[in-house]
Amino acid sequence: MVKWLAIVTLSCCAPLALAAEPSGKADLAKGQTTAAQVCAPCHGADGNSPSPSNPILAGQIPEYLQKQMANFKGASGKRAERDNPVMAAMVANLTAEEMHDVAAYFASQKPRPGVAKSRDTLTLGQKIFRGGDATKGLPACAGCHGPAGGGIPSQFPRLAGQYPEYTQLQLKSFHDGTRGNDANKVMRAVAARMTEREIQAVSDYIAGIH
Repeated sequence: MVKWLAIVTLSCCAPLALAAEPSGKADLAKGQTTAAQVCAPCHGADGNSPSPSNPILAGQIPEYLQKQMANFKGASGKRAERDNPVMAAMVANLTAEEMHDVAAYFASQKPRPGVAKSRDTLTLGQKIFRGGDATKGLPACAGCHGPAGGGIPSQFPRLAGQYPEYTQLQLKSFHDGTRGNDANKVMRAVAARMTEREIQAVSDYIAGIH
């Protein structure tokens, strides 16, 4: 069990497999324009989504956002790494440069703080996020996403303040394998060892991290 935990910890230290990075500095003004035209109806003009069914993008790690857009789009006739018909349609006509600009724009915006809703699961959620569960080989979320859930630039996404409904859906998708664009299958390995109650608890705890 300890050996497995060490393997996951080492895997978590590997950077994300990112899409080809456009050369030059991102143009935030162009990113804002594209975001207003393509992304705002679902994610809000500044990335603070008005609906828990759509993730908050404000303050997210730009490299992560860019990778997700590229994964929704697919390339060279290959099936997209992340299957979502709505997002596929949204990014279909975006160039790599436009995705670069949009990602940088949302990253520059300030996320509104979220709120944990369940007192009953707060202790469990905090335990998993901060310390994991060594008895079942479950590593701490904080190990890859930071003690305050802020993410690690160029490697792991920001989680703090995200809608619990969205985080829960993603963990369940990793758990059952319907989402598989995680580097080295790290998130699939982690989520597979979580119960439904643990997924709910950590998702709610994450929402309340400021």
